[in-house]
Order: sequence, then structure tokens, then C-alpha cells
Amino acid sequence: MTTGQQGTGNVRPAAGGDAPIRPTSPPGTAKANAQSGTAETSASTAKASGGRAKASAAEVSSATATDGTATETTGTGGSAKDASTDGTANANAANDATNDGTATNDAAGGSSGKDDAENATSTGSRKPGWWKAWRRKAGTTDAAGTAGGGTAEATSETDAGKTAAVAESVTDANKAEAEAKTDTTKTDGGADAGDSAATRTNTDADEKSADEKAAGEDEKAAGEKVADVAEKDSADATAKPVEAERWDAFASAPEPTPSRLTRASRAVGRAVGRFLVHEWTLASLAAAALAVLMTWPTLRYPRYTLPQDYWDPSLQAWQMAWSGHILLTEPARLWQSNTFFPELWSFAFSDTLLGYAPAGMLGSGPEDAVLRYNIMFVLAHALATLGAYALARQLGAGRIGSAVAGVAYTYAPWLLAQAGHLHVLSNGGIPLALAMLARGHGWSLRYGYRPERRHDGWVYAGWLVAAWQISLGFGIGLPFAYILAGGVVVTAVLFVVRRLRTGRALPFGRRLFVADLVGGAFFAGVGLLMAYPYFKVTELHPYAERSIDDIRMYSPPVSGFVTAPAESRIWGGLHEGARGALPWHPEMTLLPGFVLYALAAGGLLFSVWRLRHRLLLLAGVLVTMAFAMGTRFFGGSFTYGLLFEHAPGWNALRTPGRLMLWTTLLLALLAAGAVTALTDRVRELAAQRIPSWPGPWLRLATLLPLLLVIAEGLNATPHQVVPTQPAAMRTAEGPVLVLPSSQNQDQHVMLWSTRGFPDVVNGGSGFTPRQLDDVRRVSQSFPDQTSVDYLRTLGVRTVVLLRGQVVGTPWEITIDAPVESLDISRQEVGDAVVYRL
Repeated sequence: MTTGQQGTGNVRPAAGGDAPIRPTSPPGTAKANAQSGTAETSASTAKASGGRAKASAAEVSSATATDGTATETTGTGGSAKDASTDGTANANAANDATNDGTATNDAAGGSSGKDDAENATSTGSRKPGWWKAWRRKAGTTDAAGTAGGGTAEATSETDAGKTAAVAESVTDANKAEAEAKTDTTKTDGGADAGDSAATRTNTDADEKSADEKAAGEDEKAAGEKVADVAEKDSADATAKPVEAERWDAFASAPEPTPSRLTRASRAVGRAVGRFLVHEWTLASLAAAALAVLMTWPTLRYPRYTLPQDYWDPSLQAWQMAWSGHILLTEPARLWQSNTFFPELWSFAFSDTLLGYAPAGMLGSGPEDAVLRYNIMFVLAHALATLGAYALARQLGAGRIGSAVAGVAYTYAPWLLAQAGHLHVLSNGGIPLALAMLARGHGWSLRYGYRPERRHDGWVYAGWLVAAWQISLGFGIGLPFAYILAGGVVVTAVLFVVRRLRTGRALPFGRRLFVADLVGGAFFAGVGLLMAYPYFKVTELHPYAERSIDDIRMYSPPVSGFVTAPAESRIWGGLHEGARGALPWHPEMTLLPGFVLYALAAGGLLFSVWRLRHRLLLLAGVLVTMAFAMGTRFFGGSFTYGLLFEHAPGWNALRTPGRLMLWTTLLLALLAAGAVTALTDRVRELAAQRIPSWPGPWLRLATLLPLLLVIAEGLNATPHQVVPTQPAAMRTAEGPVLVLPSSQNQDQHVMLWSTRGFPDVVNGGSGFTPRQLDDVRRVSQSFPDQTSVDYLRTLGVRTVVLLRGQVVGTPWEITIDAPVESLDISRQEVGDAVVYRL
């Protein structure tokens, strides 16, 4: 189908083979195509009885000169009728000329090439020569695609209002191919007839120029058409293939197919990119960065200083070093440590931090032990923040609300007093395990139980993290175990009650049940394995058990909940008088933060949590506060004292105030609900505002609670320089006794023993064995015969007496006494005197 110019109808071949040409549009409606100005011609197919003969179409042209306008109409012959044996094909063309001054070229026929025609108007516009050449190439027709290969072209010839069609065939029965050649018709309007595959028609039309027309001449010179039909060789009659467009060279090159290595690297890159921008990656990095800032200057001199003091941190640095060392060398001797020689189960004399054993496998010596402690000190804060954030998110809080919960849980002012107790600060596994278990069971505080979100993998992970948490120590691990067991019981009861009430049980699934069974058994197994050495210690040292009087000494009053420790940068100086009224303020200053109190109170009134959940959280806050008061709440008969008497292992916990950890977590969840409701409301208001420019300011205001919580958690914790290991300790042959010996001094000795881990009699822990008391008492007169004989009985081979610490002690006089009569040797090594027994 040939598409004419605007206003020109489409020409279709007639049934009889003649292609009538429809009249053009009324004057002034038809316009020449601005881009090409071409008129299309199509060739009719000629069928020859010989099968090889081709018919060339005669051309008929007619031109009418009217009103000074030359009109050119080109028609092509229709389908040729079957001829007789002479193979002659007749082509008829009709040309209708109009008086509207518009040149129209309509063609009817098959799939032949296209002729370019320029509208011969008074403008006299002409296409450039390169455009003609390009159009001739583009119009080349593959003769092999036509049935007869013949093409008839008609060009116009000027005539006064007459239309004539003359078709003449040239046939040769003895020749296989026929070719028609037609000279190109040239007109002042610039119309070029396209070349066909078999016939080329040349038309020369001489017309007056546009300038002469403008001068008013009425007559136009008509072109005279000369048609020559010549015979060519059959090889020449075959049309040439379509040439490639010259502009293809400017096209963009196709993209090369990537190799497997390239595709793999791209996939890895995309995966890494998604990982780096994931919420939990960003939360982890933010928690770590905040931990470095909030614990500063812990990492300023991490090999030489310890936070708060150098007594308990020295003990805990030794614990991590010992567990890592012995698990690599002699795991069976884990609980028989190198300290408190010759006591058994000495590693269970205090919380062990056994879960940090992998870190203890790196490095050796006191400096590495101090560095390891400081790194784990910072990471413990980061894990606590991330764990509380994850729990709040799982329960349904928003990002900012969860961040408030994480920061409030980790940097509560009361925890600043525990800076020297890494086993208390290492509490991040508690909220993290709860978050994983809640996610695995498809439960959240905001949306309730959603069975479709169950995933047993998270359940296994939750129980594993819970077991790791309890391996860090029973100081906070034992209450966690009881609360976790209570949560399991309550959940099971709720499922049963719902089934009895509704007649159907909520979907739980066998896989989830197996995960809970296996995970719970693993958690219980780890707990029992950890508890066994402590039961052995209690059996060997019955006096190590706590009494209710010990609990009473560490029980805080109600005023402790609004009193900050001295390590608080904001409240420390202001609360100095209140601390002075407390019997043992390091364990009785339990302020979780006034900002946290305010946010939690707001959460009771305005929150995303349901009302019953808010009331349950409030009840939990009050109950845990009552337990944290120990014997101060009605003598503890209904709270801590009840557990102390009947709960296994509870009598080993002498500091009730550390239960404030659970109070802080529940307050943080109440605050998260309030802040989430605030951020949701702000987001709605920002979306409704037109224009939306106040939106960023409103959203920025939601960060104010987070900033206030961070500010209240700023610390003024001192960092003490760790005493340097004496040179005599580096070469001393164990078992070794270091004098003077005391609870605090022996903790330094334990740290010094991390180089080579020789057996030492010294040791510091939550309780002092009676044998160590005897050693300290007898060695007051060292060196004398009695003390030497006693130490030899214990198996001690070396005694190191530190000169720098003998001032004011009995050794200040005897340190230089002769020892020849005691059958021992004496040697000065640095600032110490070494006695070899």
C-alpha cells in the first residue's frame, strides 16, 4: 500500500489489473511532504507463459499547463494479464491532472521501488543532489522478490487537459530477460523518478523558472518525454541487493555480551551494595560508632588504661585471656585455672565471661589482655544498643523510636557505675535473643501473632544467642534464664486457653515446635554445664554462699531510683549529696534517666502500643523495681527474698540493684512506643502540608528525644593506668606467691600472669578461699622458717616481694634480711626481690 501526501487517497490495484488513479484533493488542501517530497510508484507483476520473460511497462505521462502551474502525475501499470506464448504483458496507466497547482504522484502496484517527486510549485524548491542519490539507493527493488520481475513506470508528459495511456511491450521469445530503461525525468521542480530493478525511465521536462512565473508569463514550457526500451543481458536484468545505509556507521556499537566472570562480579557488587545500605548494616555501624564516642577515651590508650578502676577490670581481662589460652592448649583444665593455687575449680570463683573466649585466643601478655578488654568493653555497648533496637523494631516500633530504646537501654546513667563490671555491661544478648525468638514465632507487640511470618531459623538463632548470653555469667544470666522460662510457660498457657475458648488452636507448626524443643534443650544444657562448676565450688566452700544479710547490705532504697552515680557527666555533681546518704552508692544509684522517665510516662498516654500492652509494660516496670530493692520492699518477703529462699541459684546473687536492667528495658519499650507515635503523626502532618517545606523541620524535631537520651548518658568515667608487669614476673618459675597479697592487689597479679600463665597462689574474686587467707596470714613474717616451711608444703617454689608496695607493711623491715640459714636463695630483679624456695 502506497501512502500519498496529505489529502491524497491511497491507491489499491484494480481487479482487472488496471490501477485507476483517484483525483487529487481540492485546491489548497494537498501539501508536498516536507521531509522527502516524494511520490511513490509501484510496479505491477507481469506473468509470462514462458516463465522467464519479463515485461516492461510502458509509461504514460501527461502534463497539463493551467494557470501557470505544472502538474505531474505518474502512474504505473496494473497487473499484467497472461499473454500468449510471445510473453507480451500489457500495462495500463491512468493519469489525472488537476488544476489546483499541486503535483500528485499516485502509484499502484506490487512491492517495487519508490520514486522521488518534488512538488513543482511556484517556490521552485529543489532537494540537494546527495538526497537524490540516497533516495535512489533506498528505492532499489529486489527483482527476485517479484513474480515477473517487471516494473512499469509512467512519467508525465505535458498535454492540454488530455490523459492518454500507451503501453508497449517488447517481447522476445528466445530471450530469458527483458529490461526497460527509462531516462530520468528532470523538471524545474526537482522531481526525480526512482530507479526500478528492471526498467529505468528518463523524463526531461523543461519548464519556465519560478522567476518567469512571477513575471506574469502564462505559458509554461512542456517537457518532452523520451522513452527508450533496450534489451539487456539477463544477468544485468537481475536487481542488485539493497545496499547498507550509509548512516549505519554512525550508529552506536552493540553492547558486548559479558563473560561469566563479569556477570559474577556484577552480581557480587550488587549484593555488596544492598548489604551496605541495609537497615541492619547501618544500625550496626551506627551502634559501633556511638559506642566509641560514648565510651571515650577508652580507645585512646587501649593498651595501658582501663575504665573506672584497674581492679575488677584486671580480673576480667585475665578471665578472657585464660579461657582463650586454655581452650587452645588444654581444654580439660578450663575450670582449674592458674590462680588460687592449689585450689580446684578456681575459674568458677566469679563470673567467667566464657563467651568471650574466642577473643581471648588472640594475643598474649598483659598489654594484649588490656587491649582485648577495652575492645570488648566498647563492643559490649554496641551490641546492647543493637539488641534493644532490634527488639523494639520486632515489636513494632519505628526506626527513631527503636533508636531511642537502644540508646536508653545501653547508656542509662545507672550503668555508668558498672563501668568496671564487664559481665554486667555485656547484656546485649538479652534483647537480641528476645527479638530473634519473637521474629521466629511471628509475634510482635503491635501486630500480634502472625503465623505466616514464622521462621524456625530465627528460633534456633534466638536460643543460640540466649545460650551465649548465659555463658558470660550468672550475675545477669540467671534472671534472664528465669524470665525466658517464664515466657515459655506463659505462651504455652495462652495457646491452650485460646483453644479451650475458641475450640481451635492457633497454627504453630511441627518445625517450630521442634526448633523450640531443640533450642530450649541446648540453652538448658549450656546453663547446666555452666552451673555445675559453681555447685562444686559451693560444695567445697560452703561459706561461699550468700546470706540474707549480704543481700540487705546491697539493697537500695527508693531514693536510689532518682540518684545518678558520680560517673554521670550531667547529674553526677548535682547528686553528690544524695549519694552520700546511700550505704553503698556504687550499687544503689539506679537512675535510668529523667528523659527516659518522661518518655515512658508519655508512652502510657500516647503510643502505638495497645492500652493493655502499655499497662502490662507498666506492671513490669513496677515489679522489677520492687525486686531491685531487695529487702527494702517489705523485707523482700514477697519479692527478692522469696526467690532467694526457693529459686535454685538465686542465693548467689548478692546485688539486687542489677535487676534494674529489666526496668530500664521495659521503660525503653514504653518510650519507643511514644516516640514512634510522635514520628508517625509528624509524617502525616508533613504529608498534608502544602507546600511541604515545613516537613523536614518537623521530621528533624523527632530526633530531639534521641538527642536528649544520648546527652543524659554522657560519662565522666575515669580511666586508670594499669600497673606495669614487674620484670621478675616474666621469668618467675611457678607456683609463685607475690607479696604483698590482698583482694585488689591480687587482681593485678592475675593480669600479670597472662604471660605464660604460671601457677600463682594469688587471686581475687567474689569470695576469698580460707586457704588463701591462711597464706596471707602466715606470709606476714616472710622470710622466716615457719612461712618457708608452710609455703613449701603448698608447693610454692618462688616468692616475689615488690619493693614499691612494702611501705607500711611488715616486709618493709624484713625485705633486706639475710636468708642463708633458711636454705633459700635471694635475688634482686628490677624493683622486686625474688626468693627461690
